[in-house]
Amino acid sequence: MSSEHHIPPVNPLPAVVVALVLFIMGVEIAFSFGARGLIGGPTAVGWRLDAIQNYSFSPDTFHWMIQNGRWPIEHLIRFVTYPFVSGSFTQAIFVCVFVLAMGKMVGEVFGGVAMLIIFVLSGVGGALVYALVLNPQYPLIGGFPPVYGLIGAFTWLLWRKLSLVGENQTRAFQLIAVLMGIQLVFGLLFGGTSDWVADLGGFATGFGLSFFLAPGGWARIVGRIRRD
Repeated sequence: MSSEHHIPPVNPLPAVVVALVLFIMGVEIAFSFGARGLIGGPTAVGWRLDAIQNYSFSPDTFHWMIQNGRWPIEHLIRFVTYPFVSGSFTQAIFVCVFVLAMGKMVGEVFGGVAMLIIFVLSGVGGALVYALVLNPQYPLIGGFPPVYGLIGAFTWLLWRKLSLVGENQTRAFQLIAVLMGIQLVFGLLFGGTSDWVADLGGFATGFGLSFFLAPGGWARIVGRIRRD
């Protein structure tokens, strides 16, 4: 009698996506429980503020490092820690939803390691754009810049697919156009911050990295250079 293979109704999430979501939500749950006095004792009420103080990306600190030529590790690490410090439970939920959706699609094509590289470096790229373009006074927190990096990688996949079938490649950018439009409307209505600049920087970083990190991407680039 032949054995039947069990086929899951949906493809399992890449392990790196699950790990990112668990870490983001784990930090946020600790902040929320601490603020309610459920864990950590009296000092836990200020855990979120302490994390913002110690792990957010500070444009002022970044410019200080440039001016003085000093790059302390406790400040450099903020480039990769700020996405894990959310401003609220709601922000953390939205970040995790996008990581689950975009991370799954990008991870299944690029692989888990490449997807993680895009996530981390898009956060770095978003922070750099935030500091260099705006030079704002407010620190940068939250995972939306690296999430937009994943959206950039997903956009690259659509862009590449449309090019292969000979269709209009600008259609691939409809998602980012809609998201940026929503942010603009909310900013006008509710006085939003300028974090959208960091999000756009993250998107551009993720899109650009996809040329190198997509399967066969580096080989295509080398081949094109040799032809030229």
